[in-house]
Amino acid sequence: MRVELPPEPVYFVNRDEEKARALRAVTEWQGRARPLILALRGPAGLGKTELAGVLARSQLERFPHGVLSVDLDDFRLRGVADPGEVLEQLLRSLGVESALVEAQFRARSKQYWSLTRDLRFILVVDNVRYASELEPLLPASGGCVVIAAGHGPLRELEGGAVDLPLPPLGERAATELMESIVRSSRPTAGQEDVRALVRLCEGLPMALHVTGKWVRASPLRPLPRLVEELRGEFDERGVDGVEHLWNTVYEDLSPPAALLYRLLPHHPAATFTVPSATALLGLGEDSCTQALEELDRVGFLDLQRAVTEGLPLRLPGPLRAHALRRSRRDATEREVTEARTRILRWFVRQAQLADRYAAGERLTVADRYEEVPGAPDVPLDDPRAAHGAEREARVARAARWLYEERHALFACVRTAHAYGRDAEAVALSEPLWTYALDHPYQPEVVEVFRHAVEGAVRDGRHAAWIARTRCQLARPLWESGRFEEAERELSAAAAALRLLGDGTEDRRLTASVTEFQGMLSGARGAWAEAAAYFVRSRDIHRTLTGSDYGVMLQTYRLGEARWKLGETEAAHELLSDAHARAVKLERQRMTGRTAFALAGVERELRGAAACTDEEPEAGVRRLGRARELYEQALASARGRRSGFDQARIQDALAALAEEDGRGADAAEHREAAHAIRRRNGLVD
Repeated sequence: MRVELPPEPVYFVNRDEEKARALRAVTEWQGRARPLILALRGPAGLGKTELAGVLARSQLERFPHGVLSVDLDDFRLRGVADPGEVLEQLLRSLGVESALVEAQFRARSKQYWSLTRDLRFILVVDNVRYASELEPLLPASGGCVVIAAGHGPLRELEGGAVDLPLPPLGERAATELMESIVRSSRPTAGQEDVRALVRLCEGLPMALHVTGKWVRASPLRPLPRLVEELRGEFDERGVDGVEHLWNTVYEDLSPPAALLYRLLPHHPAATFTVPSATALLGLGEDSCTQALEELDRVGFLDLQRAVTEGLPLRLPGPLRAHALRRSRRDATEREVTEARTRILRWFVRQAQLADRYAAGERLTVADRYEEVPGAPDVPLDDPRAAHGAEREARVARAARWLYEERHALFACVRTAHAYGRDAEAVALSEPLWTYALDHPYQPEVVEVFRHAVEGAVRDGRHAAWIARTRCQLARPLWESGRFEEAERELSAAAAALRLLGDGTEDRRLTASVTEFQGMLSGARGAWAEAAAYFVRSRDIHRTLTGSDYGVMLQTYRLGEARWKLGETEAAHELLSDAHARAVKLERQRMTGRTAFALAGVERELRGAAACTDEEPEAGVRRLGRARELYEQALASARGRRSGFDQARIQDALAALAEEDGRGADAAEHREAAHAIRRRNGLVD
């Protein structure tokens, strides 16, 4: 059972009426193929998220498949949540491998419905703004319950929802909550002083928690004095009590904690990590750690989930808005500019490291960025210093970092573009290219690469930047069927090449642009034209020192093109060469890809031999060789934990076993492939 819930809240009171209504709705629900929806609503600070967790935990025995949870604010770009990315997280929570998550949104929805139609679980969706955000996430099972927390009612939701509006806590319940928090550190707290604090908080649980933690963080000051200080602040400013409470807490922070708090709204993404907060603050690890712990103590942050579940940190929406107001009031222009520059350069460096570790050494045109003073690098290890499983684990960790920080990297490109930091925009686009290869069909990727192209053109000093960024933009364009746009980008890239010299890196970039032209031709089905481009690209690589990988890759691409053209013997020779080179270079992914392609050619040649007078022994040898290559590809896929590749290789092994008259082996391979797809919701 998977239960994606934080620990039970230490202090939680009341909400008995809402809990009773929810339990009654669950007990009486008779849905067949549509889940029950409980809609918790109300302004920020009323404890909707906590109540959703309490409700879900109280019903665990009824739902054997556990609790999944998503926060839509984690998936927002410019205020809009991406339902495709939310579905990706839910599918991963349900056990689907990343490589087996369908690329297109419609297919991803069907995959989710297929996987959930017979399950009984609770889905908690936080920060729902509109019913249209919730609809695509509904499981295809009437045995599920969806708990949606948001500000307003979901009246336009098809089928309706059980509406559970949350009012502010009454004085009795609010006093009980405040007493629980305060008296754990002040057992002699007077009831009148506690009630005075409660009245300042206007019944908002969030404000009560912040106030209580603020009091607990000041154990030496008498409570009556604290109450008077707070009341004095409120009376002097004459603004909303909660806002002034937050102001009072903020003004009592140490200088580093106050600086971090007012800088956090300038972090590129809504979520952040300890390393990225350290870069933003710029005072070193120890100062940042102490500042984060102080913000946690006063209730501005929740470090518990970050520590126990490894989740990123985030200022809740109202607090982020408050921090921004304090930044506008208290931060100097220089302070913000330096922080923005520092975090931007830090993300560029981390992305470059992750890219180098995930993809290996490859052609890049941007300068490598040095470590940012006061901001250590994220703990990623160089795969080149390890072997075997540890090497692959290091590669996977680097790729995972690019995925987890994608929103921050996208935002950094937009920030760099907006402030004329063209070098940073171009530098970030190269690691995001590696990310895009693993996660295609995302409109944000096209936007990012367009910004990089515009930055390279605006800078105007580096033809290599222009050629490289236009190639990066071309691929997602042709992948989405926009072939003419892709061709224009590649034509402009080729034109930029005329401004280059004849150095090694210039020729390497020329070979890369030529390869992209061949890939576009292949995507259009013009394989003869593609083959000609791949030949030219390989010929360039052959003249360059240290370009063994480029020669291997172009040989592989040329072999696939020859195979598409029906030139099987030529394809066999080329793919054999590419495979041998990949093995020698210890490139596991390319070893698997070349082995799989070469095995297919061996099978085709064996079939052709059966129709001729070729000796039977030759056919047997080809069959054995194909099996050996498929097994090699399968071992590579297992080492990379790629279920997608494992399934297609098992399919091929099943077909090979059928051809060899081994029916039992064929059935075993088919079942293995089917089990992978079934486990990932790709088949019934």
